[in-house]
Amino acid sequence: MVKRTCLPMRETTVLSLPLVVGAGLALLMGCQSQVLPRQAQPNAVATGALAQTQPVLETPREILNTYCVVCHNEAIRTAGLTLDVANVEAPETDPEVWERVIRRLRTGTMPPAGILRPGPQIYDQLASYLEAQLDAAWPANVDPGRISSVHRMNRTEFRNSVRDYLGMDMDMAELLPGDATADGSFDNFASSLSLTTAHVERYLSVARQATRLAVGLPPMGPEGRVVEVPLHMEQEAGLGRLSDDAPLGSRGGSAFIHEFPASGEYRVRLHLRRQYQEYMMGMGWPQQIDVRIDGELKHRFSIGGEAQGTPAVSGGYAGNATSFGSPDWELYMQFEDAKLVASFPVEAGPHTVSVTYVRDLWEPQDLPQPKQRGRVIANDEIYMGYSAIQFIDLEGPFEITGSAEDTPSRREIFICHSDRGAEEEVCATDILTRIARRAYRRSPTDGEIRSLLEFYSMGQEEGGSFDDGIQFALERLLVSSSFLLRVYRDPDGVPPGESYRLSDIELASRLSFFLWSSIPDERLLDLAENGQLTDPMILEQEVRRMLADPRSEDAIVHDFTSQWLNLNRVAEVKVDPIDYPQYDANLLEAFRRETELFVASTLREDRSVLDLIEADYTYVNERLARHYGIPGVYGSQFRRVTLPNPDQRG
Repeated sequence: MVKRTCLPMRETTVLSLPLVVGAGLALLMGCQSQVLPRQAQPNAVATGALAQTQPVLETPREILNTYCVVCHNEAIRTAGLTLDVANVEAPETDPEVWERVIRRLRTGTMPPAGILRPGPQIYDQLASYLEAQLDAAWPANVDPGRISSVHRMNRTEFRNSVRDYLGMDMDMAELLPGDATADGSFDNFASSLSLTTAHVERYLSVARQATRLAVGLPPMGPEGRVVEVPLHMEQEAGLGRLSDDAPLGSRGGSAFIHEFPASGEYRVRLHLRRQYQEYMMGMGWPQQIDVRIDGELKHRFSIGGEAQGTPAVSGGYAGNATSFGSPDWELYMQFEDAKLVASFPVEAGPHTVSVTYVRDLWEPQDLPQPKQRGRVIANDEIYMGYSAIQFIDLEGPFEITGSAEDTPSRREIFICHSDRGAEEEVCATDILTRIARRAYRRSPTDGEIRSLLEFYSMGQEEGGSFDDGIQFALERLLVSSSFLLRVYRDPDGVPPGESYRLSDIELASRLSFFLWSSIPDERLLDLAENGQLTDPMILEQEVRRMLADPRSEDAIVHDFTSQWLNLNRVAEVKVDPIDYPQYDANLLEAFRRETELFVASTLREDRSVLDLIEADYTYVNERLARHYGIPGVYGSQFRRVTLPNPDQRG
């Protein structure tokens, strides 16, 4: 069958996810049609009125007159269809109408139950005839549609592009303005991605931060980062570690990747969770907190169990009315975490920082208590419960002992070094030409390289080093319209509104932003510049290579699926703690991760899209399995489980 992307209402056979992704290639290829085999579909034909003898019908018009025209005629016009005068001998003249008819035939939903209906053979006969006629006519009237002529990068594409050509993954969600959506979900519609003054100001700021960090220039002074552990994220021992980056045998806290701008001394400061009256929770017994860099223990705190004086009235609720302890006890309960400060040296570059509790398991001796939520938990300091981390402050460097020299970003940027015998301007030209080619998604012009070299010279003069010059030129490149905007221009000689075949360079850019939400890599650009990418065999090879790349999973699963299913709004869910006392943020996070893993498996294993609805498996960890009532699952690691009753799937 020839894929009919030009039809406003088209019938598409349900195929595996990579072929669904491939359906978008018709748009990527401009006016190039793509021939795919139409798979036979079972007919969903109801029984009942079909018990009577079927008449022998030979032509499509006879079939329509016998079964369809009784309702769909000029007099009644049921559903707006007038099949008595529709040209069934030339269905390509009105494809929208006949696509609707095909859909009804293939699903067996028309004619309705209770009136004369054809048998499976006649259903298939008419549907196959219409499909063949429409498919044969499509190549002569290709209309892939038009897109906006200017398309700004959204935040995700900006971050991914910086990651791919500077070799540094920097979280920019809070540094750039939010992207408007066209329909409340997807944020990559060109018509909704305007370019405002606020965008320009933030791009300028982020460009400086990102390029200084990537090049390895030391910061102007100590910088800070605050990591918050959500209030409803449970940190009890029974739930184990909260992240795969956290060490085994830990609980609670947080683990995250941080790009350290220079080698030197850094400081971690911890703030523990408090109840409403600012009393820390779980301070009745000693608990240990580990600070690790890439798994290496840098410092171990011990807090709790050392309060002096008389505690508040037994049963909790410190700070309420007359429920106060002695001054020493009060000071300990409210300010003891001010001592949770540690300094240690860290080498420049990306490192995994984990701040977690040592997991101590114990069972309470008293009667089991119901989960406390809402006002109760807000007032109770849970004196003998588990302590929890609320904020992690990471600051530094305070004493710089060396600049970044061998980081992933510097290896990506500096393909030559002026201090190793290379002539400075020649080396700068090589570096900037290579990076500009990736950033602009094409070979840069001589004028563009001259402009970047001018910024290189200004940066070198002001900063005093080769690295300063490269940083300033990259900063200029990051705010260039050739990087931020994808501009689509009709080729010379093409009448306005007419379709045209995309060039290889245009196709490379569309492919990469479609499958990776990022810029093309070197291989894709090489093929495009050599005019090979539009070769159908090479194109298929590249699409399969790109789908096998982890970046496709990141783009399709974490970005597209997150917006399609509104997973990015899971954190906004508000739950009544009285009605749902077992709710916690761990469960919400598990819901999100389950969906991502499930969709990723469909893509990775080349499964049918129908499995998104009909699969008999899912992914759970202990917290989610307990919610679903699935026995035998322990630990924070997600694993695939077969569902005993697939009908219970959401």
